[in-house]
Amino acid sequence: MDLRHWLDEAVTANETWSRTFGQFTQHPSLRIDDERFGTAFGLLTERLRDNYPFFHPRYAGQMLKPPHPAAVVGYLTAMLINPNNHALDGGPATAAMEREVVAQLATMFGFEPHLGHLTTSGTIANLEALFVARELHPGRGVAYSAEAHYTHSRMCGVLGIEGHPVPVDGRGAMDLDALEELLRTGRVGTVVLTAGTTALGVVDPVHEALALRERYDVRIHVDAAYGGFFTLLAGSDGPEGLPEAPWRAIARCDSVVVDPHKHGLQPYGCGAVLFRDPAVGRFYLHDSPYTYFTSEELHLGEISLECSRAGAAAAALWLTFQLLPSTRDGLGQVLAAGRRAAVRWAELIEESEHLDLYQRPELDIVSYFPVSEPATLSRIDEASARILQAGMTDAEDPVFLSTLRVGAAAMDARHPKIIQDADGARILRSVLMKPESEDYVDHLHQRLEQLARP
Repeated sequence: MDLRHWLDEAVTANETWSRTFGQFTQHPSLRIDDERFGTAFGLLTERLRDNYPFFHPRYAGQMLKPPHPAAVVGYLTAMLINPNNHALDGGPATAAMEREVVAQLATMFGFEPHLGHLTTSGTIANLEALFVARELHPGRGVAYSAEAHYTHSRMCGVLGIEGHPVPVDGRGAMDLDALEELLRTGRVGTVVLTAGTTALGVVDPVHEALALRERYDVRIHVDAAYGGFFTLLAGSDGPEGLPEAPWRAIARCDSVVVDPHKHGLQPYGCGAVLFRDPAVGRFYLHDSPYTYFTSEELHLGEISLECSRAGAAAAALWLTFQLLPSTRDGLGQVLAAGRRAAVRWAELIEESEHLDLYQRPELDIVSYFPVSEPATLSRIDEASARILQAGMTDAEDPVFLSTLRVGAAAMDARHPKIIQDADGARILRSVLMKPESEDYVDHLHQRLEQLARP
């Protein structure tokens, strides 16, 4: 795909469309000559050099990668018009696109019928899900895993409801016995299950937790902001295949959140929230006499907490889905490559004399730590920090990682031979969400072994 060509086509298409409305003179206050712009643009590009190479497989740190060129072209094409998907008169074309892509996401999770929309982030998407939960169960709190994203604790504070962190089991998934003990108190109205924790990529046992919903009259919300698109690999053959049960169970939950700006190849910010029962739209009802006037159809602003939202985000996702749909043969192939890379690296680490695998990857996050002598938490912490810094600052062959701080108890549950001379340690963590990682992971491993050697 020739990005330069299609970006030029985007500008041309906008100019052609604009001319159909007649010519007008641009106001002088907006005019900038090319020389002035060139100076400012030079400063911008120079400032942007202060970034890590998110596009390159040698960057294996946080959940960052560039959007697909199709998303870039789709976003720019719509951004030149700058539609607002709050009301139909603000973005009729992109509002229709948003409904279409949300329907595709709903089909991916098995939500038929559904109510949903795009958001600017998974944080806002989760806020909306918890807002609806609060309205349905007033006075009752929200339970979430102790390994869940911190957004749930924060959003409970925003909504004025009680948050209840639930202990996790040996792999970092929600402990359902501890959850049931909490549910017996009657203080909880909603349980948040995580399909892919952002620390380790752990999937909570959604299929097993569903039995508690009717027993204790609670809602089940799934935070799949990071991991949601991995449902496309449920039941697949090969090393990328995932157990079907927790992913298929999402279809029976009450709501789910997913971030297309993670594994959906989209630019920030593009999240989504989906509800299985369209009737929850009644909690969003409001009136805006100067906004909803061009159509009797449902305006997206009538079913969202956010007001102005970029229609360009919907256009970008719509164009991407035209080429790489949310199916196993579409986006599923992109995720499969990253998943295979994670499995491959885990196998290499298990054979290594210089690295230890902290926990086998469930999705595409690999966690590991340097072998040290003596094998103490403090030595592991020091070595992890040293490797992180040395890898990032190497001019010839840099590698970009992230660290994860784990508690002494969590390390002991997985590696009881480690001497606990501290309350925790930093270990190394890599997210292999770029499909190019599959062909690069052997080099990453060799580089890490070099850095880990005493």
